[in-house]
Amino acid sequence: MLHSALINVMVKAARNAGRGLKRDLGEIEHLQVSLKGPANFVSLADKRAEEVLYKDLAKARPGYGFIGEEGGNREGADKSHIWIVDPLDGTTNFLHGIPQFAISIGLQREGVIIAGVIYNPANDELYIAERGKGAFLNDQRLRVAGRRQLNECVIACGLPHIGRGDHELALREMAALQSKVAGFRRFGAASLDMAFVAAGRLDGYWERNLQPWDMAAGQIMVREAGGTVSCVDGASDPLKTGHVICGNEYIHGELVKIIKGLGK
Repeated sequence: MLHSALINVMVKAARNAGRGLKRDLGEIEHLQVSLKGPANFVSLADKRAEEVLYKDLAKARPGYGFIGEEGGNREGADKSHIWIVDPLDGTTNFLHGIPQFAISIGLQREGVIIAGVIYNPANDELYIAERGKGAFLNDQRLRVAGRRQLNECVIACGLPHIGRGDHELALREMAALQSKVAGFRRFGAASLDMAFVAAGRLDGYWERNLQPWDMAAGQIMVREAGGTVSCVDGASDPLKTGHVICGNEYIHGELVKIIKGLGK
């Protein structure tokens, strides 16, 4: 399948960085049994992957800005374009040798995400989306699931862990939905959760307290697959608030109705 030059640049960078992460994942099992553990190793894997991505993207598109989880904001001469990158989304999964993690690359133009790539090197699943051109998984067109009743739906969420997030609010949100849905899932990588919604594997997803690099690529992935993405209030930009809900039009609306008022 032919892709635009822009998507080709993003895919090349993701695959290049992914080779290092896949190799590093193979070392995790050995590190698990050591006294020191794999935490420092994973931190280095994060940083190495981000540097590979930065160098490849900067070479192909000189002047674009770059926001990465590890390296922070690197301003470019071209103020209208910014790469928003998570070199290793799902770090805790990676740390434990769980193959549910991804490289996430979004491109923002004049404040709007126009392209996204999400790549899981562990299983070689490559999600791409470009504004107005659709979303694809390994060149197969994606569409969000068509279910309209929550009681038929599998919904993913993020759960706050030690030292992060509002645990009581998370429990209230889950309690409000628990009797209304077919099942909950918590996979631990926001970009892949949104990619799964785009692919119809999940019917909806919500999470609070994310960073732009967690969801920049996922946001356009869902929208180009025919879905709806918003803040938990149903209207605001999740990249600005850090809170996201997505699904098809109907399930997104149902989730917003239930979740919206719980955080007040």
